[in-house]
Amino acid sequence: MDVAGAFGVVTGASSGIGRAVALRLAGMGCRLVLVGRDKERLDEVAGRTGGEVRIADFADDESIAALTSWLAALDPVPDILLNNAGIGAVADADADTDDEQIPGAEFGAGVDLRSGKELPGAVLERLLAVNLRAPIELTRAVLPGMLRRGSGHLGYVTSIAALLGVPRESSYAAVKAALHAYGRSLHAEVASRGVGVSIVAPGIVDTEFFDRRGVPARRFPRPISPDRVAARIVRAIERERAEVIVPRWLRIPVALQAVAPTTYVRLAGRHASS
Repeated sequence: MDVAGAFGVVTGASSGIGRAVALRLAGMGCRLVLVGRDKERLDEVAGRTGGEVRIADFADDESIAALTSWLAALDPVPDILLNNAGIGAVADADADTDDEQIPGAEFGAGVDLRSGKELPGAVLERLLAVNLRAPIELTRAVLPGMLRRGSGHLGYVTSIAALLGVPRESSYAAVKAALHAYGRSLHAEVASRGVGVSIVAPGIVDTEFFDRRGVPARRFPRPISPDRVAARIVRAIERERAEVIVPRWLRIPVALQAVAPTTYVRLAGRHASS
């Protein structure tokens, strides 16, 4: 795909990977719609990219509906939709939903008024809404137009957790794995009809994501920069790469898990305990 001068929509564009992608695409002459919740930060990115700001809270049904209706009515339909927005959460899988509080969801609803923290049920609902339902709904809004035109590109930022699993992040990993599977299935369905699909699974990225989820990032593997991930995303769109893992060396544990899952689990367990 010739990205230069394309019309792109980037979700989660106020910071981190989304911001880095927006800056790269703007540098290639793209017209952009920047989607997020933080108007002040989006305005800053818009000032640097010339993009149009759209405020949306993906945990809110009405907000998603309003954005999808607006996208579906666009003429022409966007050339690129990058589904990047996401939230995380960390908790033991056996957490008692009556007693345990899970940090990590960055939104305000579903709060336990006694502690000010999110209840586990509310966190799971928001993980599903923000990380899975919203990307699917946005895709459904633009895909018919892309198919009629016979061109376009859909991007999904998932996580290495979707492919390997991460202790104490089982709900987050499961939701991201569902998005990864959605992207793979969509690629199989529409690639022959002129619409590209790219899934990008980053490792640990040096962003505010971990501050927002309430738990620091793991020290290994070493965090990579948002701009490094953004470069791989743009390259994946240009070259119509179906699946990208960043950094590349993480393909080794992914491949090992695929061909020798028991060996992988044993090695991963040793590393976690060392």
